[in-house]
Amino acid sequence: MEAADKLVQMVVALVAFAAVIGVILLVVHLLERRGARRVAWWFIGPTILLIVVGLVYPALRTIWRSLYDAAGTTFIGLGNYTDIFTSDDQLVVLRNTVLWVLVTPFVATVVGLVYAILVDGAKGEAAAKALIFLPMAISFVGASIIWKFMYEYRFYDPTVANNPRQIGFINQIIVWLGGSPQNFLLNSPLNNFFLIAVMIWIQAGFAMTILSAAIKAIPAEITEAARLDGVSSLEMFRFVTVPSIRPTLIVVLTTIAIGCLKVFDIVRTMTAGQFGTSVVANEFYTQSFSAGNQGLGAALAVLLFVLVVPIIVYNVRHLRKADR
Repeated sequence: MEAADKLVQMVVALVAFAAVIGVILLVVHLLERRGARRVAWWFIGPTILLIVVGLVYPALRTIWRSLYDAAGTTFIGLGNYTDIFTSDDQLVVLRNTVLWVLVTPFVATVVGLVYAILVDGAKGEAAAKALIFLPMAISFVGASIIWKFMYEYRFYDPTVANNPRQIGFINQIIVWLGGSPQNFLLNSPLNNFFLIAVMIWIQAGFAMTILSAAIKAIPAEITEAARLDGVSSLEMFRFVTVPSIRPTLIVVLTTIAIGCLKVFDIVRTMTAGQFGTSVVANEFYTQSFSAGNQGLGAALAVLLFVLVVPIIVYNVRHLRKADR
């Protein structure tokens, strides 16, 4: 019965959407002869309305909510923001977020760039690229579950003859090599790097794909002229390849950085933010829905927005400059 009700609701929503679009198209058809500006406003108007209702109003509401206490009844001004930058727990959250943003984009971009250069023009290039791009087809939650099994740890006592078998692939290799298994997700701050490795594993394929396309777009005249001048492979990379793909490098770096600022799935799935691994997005969820601190949760959401905006602005300005 519940499934049938949901199906009916979905059909009603689709019919309502189709009806709204039909009315808009009908009005546009009737006004088409009166000028293109009126027609344009009938298309732009609903979009602006949806942006105001679905984006602007919630953003303003969140900012206002961040100025109140956990219960939302007492106005405390910037008290929640003060807590973010003074509380020991929140400082750990900020440290982890900075770590993600500083490490992941550069490592993922370097791995993707090196791989793109190595397989460029090689035999089996398509298969090699598909191999490293494959993690991009996996959801963050799916990738997190895979790597959680990779890091899985079981208690190990070297003095006991028959220890339980390590089901974690990495720990099993360590045991085969004569070492003791490690609880990778428990010890802070190293556990953050093991979480970051999952993001790098996913984003390296994205970086490789975009940078490979940029490398192939370098005019052949430039590379041929450089070879005639007798430049080495390293000099070709430094003075020809990197300057030619610099705009693409910036786009890849900023895109991955934004993804790192908003990372939630990996942390939530693998550690739930415990053991000193929480980041801003996860802490926002925890404070808002688990701890019941709506004010601090809203302040963290605003902080996340403030951190993302400058990167987007820089990216847009750089792209406009590159197009001139």
